[in-house]
Amino acid sequence: MNISQQEYSSMVRRVSPNSTIVKDCIGAFFAGGLICIIGQALTDTYLLWTSGDLTLARSMTSISLVFLSAFFTVCGWYDNIAKRAGAGTLVPITGFANSVVSPAIEFQSEGFISGLGAKMFVIAGPVIVFGTLASVLYGLFLLF
Repeated sequence: MNISQQEYSSMVRRVSPNSTIVKDCIGAFFAGGLICIIGQALTDTYLLWTSGDLTLARSMTSISLVFLSAFFTVCGWYDNIAKRAGAGTLVPITGFANSVVSPAIEFQSEGFISGLGAKMFVIAGPVIVFGTLASVLYGLFLLF
């Protein structure tokens, strides 16, 4: 089958779905904003519980968001939300928790060490390594 570049482009345009970039961007904006609103609501609630200790309230918020993201991933809800919300679910703390838990769930059948333990950091591993290395180098830079 020998077709020209123009014919091929025409065939691709006919069978390709229309781009929904504007809709996707709006959905991601609102989903990411909703996650941030939930985080702020948690922080405000924890501030009341901790008598105004902002550092503790922020730590508790981070822990809660990581836990909720991991829980939603284990239940299979995070993927359903991400299908509709798109990039909005990649708000760093929730997206990072999802990227650690997802491979761990997928490979748990291979065993606790070689499956769960080894595959848990397949996606998030480079981020952790880079973050750790950057922290050490930054610390050394400040020290000297």
